[in-house]
Amino acid sequence: MRRWIAPALMACLLATPAVAQTIEGLATVTDGDTIEVAGTKERIRLYGIDAPESGQTCDDANGKRYLCGSRSADFLAELIGRSGHVSCTEEDRDRYGRIVAECTARGGEVVNAEMVRAGWAVEYRQYSDGRYSDAEADARAARRGIWQGTFTEPSKWRRGARMASEQVAHDQPKGCTIKGNISKSGRIYHMPGQDAYEKTKIDERRGERWFCSAAEAQAAGWRAAKR
Repeated sequence: MRRWIAPALMACLLATPAVAQTIEGLATVTDGDTIEVAGTKERIRLYGIDAPESGQTCDDANGKRYLCGSRSADFLAELIGRSGHVSCTEEDRDRYGRIVAECTARGGEVVNAEMVRAGWAVEYRQYSDGRYSDAEADARAARRGIWQGTFTEPSKWRRGARMASEQVAHDQPKGCTIKGNISKSGRIYHMPGQDAYEKTKIDERRGERWFCSAAEAQAAGWRAAKR
C-alpha cells in the first residue's frame, strides 16, 4: 500500500541538504591546493584557495624566477607534517566531481587558511565565502611566499596569462621550463631560479632541449646543476 505524503512535506524532504562528508587519514600532496587521502579514492581540492600550478614560475623580490608551484606544494607537505594525518570536512563538489573541503592537520591548523597566510596560495574569491581574506591581507602585508615578488594569479595563469619573465620561447613547449644544456661539463639541466638559468640558451640543433620535470630530465640522461 502506497503512503501519501503531503506536497509541502515532500518539498521539505527534497530540500534537506545531505550531511557533509568527513574524510580522515594520511594525506599525500598532489599540488599546493590538492591532496589525496589514503584508503579513499577521493582527490580533495582545498576549499576557497588557489595555489600556483605545478609548472608555474614567479619572480622573487630580486626579480629572479623560481618554481613557485613546487614551493607551494612543498609547503603544503611541511604543513601536513610527517604524520600526514588530516581531517577534511566537505564543503562542496567541483565540476570535476572532486570533494572541495576544509582540512585540519593533526596539530589543529586549518590547512587552507595557513596556505594563504604563508603566501603560498591566494584566496579563491570566486568560490570562497571570504573566510580567508584576513589571512591573505596578512600575507600580502608581510610579503610572504609569492607576495615577496610578482606573480600571475593561478586562475589567470591557467587561462594562459604570463608575466614577461615567463614568456615562452618560440621552441619551448608550453609548461616546460627546465633547460637541458650541453657543455664541456656534460648534460646539465637548469631549474628556474638557479644561477645560470637566465643566461642559458637552448640550441636544439646541438641536442639541447626543454624538459617539463626534473624526473624527465634525469631519465633522459641529464644531471642537475649544482646551483
